[in-house]
Amino acid sequence: MNKPAVYEPKYLVTAHLLRLLESIASLKTKIELSTVSVAWVPTLAKDAFARTAHSSTAIEGNPLSLKEVQILAEGGDIPQARPKHIKEVTNYLAALKFISEHGNKKTISAQDVFKIYTVIGKDVLDRGPLGAYRDYQVYVGDHVPPKARDAGRLMEGLLEWLNGRGQALPAVFSSAILHYQFEYIHPFGDGNGRAGRLLALWELYRRKFDTHHIFSVDEVFLENRQRYYNALDIVRKENEDLTSWLEFSAEAVELTLERVLSRVETVRISEKKGDIALSPKQERFLNLLQAGPLGIREIQVQLDVTKQGAHFLIKPLLEKDLIKRVGGHKTGKYTLV
Repeated sequence: MNKPAVYEPKYLVTAHLLRLLESIASLKTKIELSTVSVAWVPTLAKDAFARTAHSSTAIEGNPLSLKEVQILAEGGDIPQARPKHIKEVTNYLAALKFISEHGNKKTISAQDVFKIYTVIGKDVLDRGPLGAYRDYQVYVGDHVPPKARDAGRLMEGLLEWLNGRGQALPAVFSSAILHYQFEYIHPFGDGNGRAGRLLALWELYRRKFDTHHIFSVDEVFLENRQRYYNALDIVRKENEDLTSWLEFSAEAVELTLERVLSRVETVRISEKKGDIALSPKQERFLNLLQAGPLGIREIQVQLDVTKQGAHFLIKPLLEKDLIKRVGGHKTGKYTLV
């Protein structure tokens, strides 16, 4: 019997990565200080689950909207949707529930990987088997994953690294490395993208990076889907050097935390002001305002919008009293209420 292949990730800790880690640590601290013992953490967690389920399945082609996924997450039904599309989402929600309930697990085993794959794959995946690694060759665009006979050995080596030396790295790194190497091995016939993103998220849970389970990095991956695919491809073209992938993943985490910080503030305010659905640019805007007031020109530059676009973003926030305008007609700026 062949021994597990020793997995040794290759990467450089660049100045950009160090800056990202510093920014991520600062944002994470702000979020943790904001969410201690507050009753609305479950609201943020429920929102993150819906966003994650929507994003990860949408990356793979599921057409349901975020609103429709939120309905399913609340136990509702969407009569007009295809049963398979509904099942893909409800399976993913069930898998998120599983990793949330097992967020304190010290090690991830092959059986845990099979469990996740079985949950997401039941009645929806075109190629099996469930509960085992593939026994046939697969092709992913230009990438030819390892032969079927090597998949189990490579996965064993990856999990050995993850549960051992990988735990000495920052959680952002070990999660991203797990994500990439899983997709490289492609141990299953179908559903590897969904399974890999779930495992990466589970690593953040296990490492106490997302203690309240309120982050949705997959939302950023969906919005930058082509960059996401390109970032995976670049590693293969650079002789398995993970540096650029770690930078991309850390940038996604940084943006995710900026959004969470905005949502924390929005949920707090909405308890008094009523619900409001925010676009990503509005969330970014509210996050920027936490650093201080901004004029209309500054808003245009920071959000990369026209003057008309800036006013379009601002109007509903003013109407909900989430922000206010201070100062003169020409020198006025917008600030949080």
